[in-house]
Amino acid sequence: MNRVKEVLDRKGIKQIWLAEQLGKSYNMVHSYAQNKRQPSIEDLYKIAEILNVDIKELLVSNKPKQD
Repeated sequence: MNRVKEVLDRKGIKQIWLAEQLGKSYNMVHSYAQNKRQPSIEDLYKIAEILNVDIKELLVSNKPKQD
């Protein structure tokens, strides 16, 4: 699972802009944002760089939160 949509929404960035920057189709980026398809590790790194965020912000943790 990824958090691409949440990060885009938080930064006020449109999926079409990310698609252009990434060199992917809008449909592909939309699939990432809807978690219908998962980006490759390479694409996650590119997305993180384009959005200027740590790659961890784009991922849902696989570990439960500890209090």
